[in-house]
Amino acid sequence: MVDRFWVRQESLSAPFTLPALYTSLPPLRDSLVTESSRLLDQTAAECMPYLTLTKFKTRDLNSHGLQKLRRARHIEFANDSLEELPGYMVVLDASRPWMGYWGIAALSMLRVDLVEEGYRERTVDTFRACQNESGGFGGGHGQYSHLACSYAAVLSLVAVGGEAAYETIDRRAMWRWLGRMKQPDGGFTVCEGAEEDVRGAFCAMVLCSLLNLPLELPPEEMDRVGGDGTLLSGLGEWISRCQTFEGGLSDAPNHEAHGAYAFCALGCLCILGPPHETIPRYLNVDNLLSWLSHRQAVPEGGFAGRTNKLVDGCYSHWDGGCWALVEAALASRGFGGSSSLDSLWDREGLLRYILCCAQNEWGGLRDKPSKNPDGYHTCYNLAGLSWAQNYHVWNAEKEDIDMTAPLSAPFSWSTTEKPDLPCDEEDRVAPMHPIYVIPHEKATEARNYFLNRVGF
Repeated sequence: MVDRFWVRQESLSAPFTLPALYTSLPPLRDSLVTESSRLLDQTAAECMPYLTLTKFKTRDLNSHGLQKLRRARHIEFANDSLEELPGYMVVLDASRPWMGYWGIAALSMLRVDLVEEGYRERTVDTFRACQNESGGFGGGHGQYSHLACSYAAVLSLVAVGGEAAYETIDRRAMWRWLGRMKQPDGGFTVCEGAEEDVRGAFCAMVLCSLLNLPLELPPEEMDRVGGDGTLLSGLGEWISRCQTFEGGLSDAPNHEAHGAYAFCALGCLCILGPPHETIPRYLNVDNLLSWLSHRQAVPEGGFAGRTNKLVDGCYSHWDGGCWALVEAALASRGFGGSSSLDSLWDREGLLRYILCCAQNEWGGLRDKPSKNPDGYHTCYNLAGLSWAQNYHVWNAEKEDIDMTAPLSAPFSWSTTEKPDLPCDEEDRVAPMHPIYVIPHEKATEARNYFLNRVGF
């Protein structure tokens, strides 16, 4: 049986090989043909010319024979996404905080100095107009506050850093507004009178931890919420009810498992405490591993968000980011070495999908080859590249943060580079915090700034 085949390129110092895993359909095939199976085969066929490199010229390839990271063009694309947009994009008006965050995070991963390039002032001016006196950030001036918009706004301000950015945030109003989002069953609604789901819980915990907000409920919410009178009341138990029979996690109890909600749930638990404690306390880890392992597509190497769905570049982050968190939880369960953890998911496969299938020739990254690039997929493909290229370790001995303060666990992460991947140094992106998806040092700087604040 031939499991690899040779590809020769004249400009390379030696021929290189492509694993058959990424160049042919799986040998075991279900004989039942459905609409889903046809679409899965069509997607694999669409990706195959990119995976086998027939779409690329020799000058486009790195020393390992994969497409180079088109860094300069992606920087240009991310910069353009933060400029004035055409009129037809008015339908995305309420998503402006997200579009800002995607661009800022992408530039951070591409190693652009945001302060030197003048993004701090622009970011502060933009998000000051989105904040409401009643607390939180909306999609724009005069729009209702929403936890997703508040999450994107605060992460953007923290990513550019500095006192002007930090002081833009009205922490007292934010705390009172979060108290109104907190629900008696333990979860959070995403805005007043709206749905309760795991996005709200994750965004709320990101805000509480980065901004060092009080965990006690505002006095006016004590009787309504009950429990132990804190924003954490019943939260871990509520998340545990979001785990489905498949092992994945859904947006709310009794719904379908989904990669993005799985990341939100795991991220939330990793804010509540050390990952090796909180994840197994509230989730069935064996079932989670089974579900998560089945989300990586073959031969594409990328991830799908749900069972029987197509590979999509954005899940390079949503699913790939889950592995960054789960690996730390597994480290204390007998999976001690990096090589044994590597066997649980295929970093090289994800790297191949992102570099070969998700990059647009003229800049930006996309869902799959037949789709156009956009800010969302650019950001989360680059994040997936960071998860594939680095190991993430939770370290209780980290010295640059006060571990005695509440919600300190997310500031004990460190990153080490995975060396044996088919990418050159020019193809590597900056390591990011596995929960906040901003640079580690930016998260720590913000946390320390607000820890040193007395009161609001």
